Amino acid sequence: MSIKRRAAIIDIGSNSVRLVVYGGPARAPFALFNEKLLAGLGKGLDQGGALSERAMAASRQALARFRHLLDMMGVTDVQVVATAAVREASNGAVFLQSVSDLGFSPRVLSGEEEAMAAGYGVISTIADADGIAGDLGGGSLELVRIRAGEVLGKLSLPLGSLKIPALRQLGPNGLSRALAQMVKGHEAWLREGEGRPFYMVGGSWRTLARLHMHKTGYPLPILSSYELASHQASRLMRMTAQIDKSIAKEIPSISASRVGGLNDSAALLAALVRLIRPARLVTCANGLREGLLFQRLSKSERAMDPLLEEARAEGARLGRFQEHGRVIHTWIQPLFTEEAVADARVRHAACLLGDVAWQANPEFRAERGVDLALHGGWTGASHRDRALLAMALHASFGGGEDIPKPILELISPEDRAMAKSWGLAIRLAQRLSGGTAEALQHSQLVRQADKLVLTIAPSHAVLASDQVQRRLKSLAGHLGARFAVEIKDLV
Repeated sequence: MSIKRRAAIIDIGSNSVRLVVYGGPARAPFALFNEKLLAGLGKGLDQGGALSERAMAASRQALARFRHLLDMMGVTDVQVVATAAVREASNGAVFLQSVSDLGFSPRVLSGEEEAMAAGYGVISTIADADGIAGDLGGGSLELVRIRAGEVLGKLSLPLGSLKIPALRQLGPNGLSRALAQMVKGHEAWLREGEGRPFYMVGGSWRTLARLHMHKTGYPLPILSSYELASHQASRLMRMTAQIDKSIAKEIPSISASRVGGLNDSAALLAALVRLIRPARLVTCANGLREGLLFQRLSKSERAMDPLLEEARAEGARLGRFQEHGRVIHTWIQPLFTEEAVADARVRHAACLLGDVAWQANPEFRAERGVDLALHGGWTGASHRDRALLAMALHASFGGGEDIPKPILELISPEDRAMAKSWGLAIRLAQRLSGGTAEALQHSQLVRQADKLVLTIAPSHAVLASDQVQRRLKSLAGHLGARFAVEIKDLV
């Protein structure tokens, strides 16, 4: 299922005002347009304080531009939400009226609604998420207990990145004491995060993850699902203690405007690690905006696998033969019945993407397949998933033995061997079928002890060419098996 009309969300936050226009599958929407202005509505705003005229004017100017862009794009499905700064401001209603005057229908999210949306944003990209999610904005921190696709506990705290410096000035333990006081009464479900992942949401924590990637020489610069051991939070505090804006020149993907607050964000992360004791830290690309979209889905749509929905859409867009990936998946399935469920879904995705590089020069098809797998917008994929997918496409497009470095560093030799077998099986299916479902419906591939047997119905015997047998031999050799072609009626 696809988003029939483009959908847009305008997020009026304490740090920034942002417009994102989404398209693609409803279960795995992607950003068609993304723009923000660092208006700083929450700067200097105390409880009951007022939004500054300067920040409001800058925000209105950005929102007027967004209104005009949306009209030109023909986007009518628009949600406009405001969070902590507008929620707390004494003149928030006045500002919202000026937003309404632009033709929008803004709504202020309560802290509970903000936390709920952040939690479902994490679930939208990590369907089996089980732990605590933390969404750090400029004006507030939302903590959310998520498990089995549901939000089970939620809490909104006045601990946004703009408010941390004042607490840290109260002494070395000022931030930790304030945090402990704020979570009183919620300790039971927060303790459930011990030994589980802590999911980091928000631009400040994503910037910390990007800095960690750079400093450790990590081979895949994709923030979504990037993982760190929980003790790395204290290392990030040390790493950012003396940092200055020159780091933005060293790492262009880091915004200079965020550098000044990185140590405060790292300090809060370290305090949360001491409080919750998670097993690891997981960076999430999705958050409040994607959570708002996810909450509108039906139960059946929520149950869809985002990786497979993304792969299906990309395969249909770039492939030659509609639905061929689905047929190939069914055809090679008997070879891999003992695989883990998590691996089987990546194999399924590889089948759906098995034709995406056909337009490239034959010498570079494997390279294009690897690039798409590693760097594509797969919100539903871990970094291991990306590397497995890359290895499979590398093999299916005839990539040979020269395996790209990120694959070598991200997955084990056993994982590479498994994914290569998927790719070689896909490659065989494509050569045998010529892109038609009929050829695969009149043949089958099975493993019989130490032999790989390709059976073709007599009516289609002519398909057993030398090229097909060479690809069968290659797959069998990789699996450590003999091979045979049999021409007979299928059982």
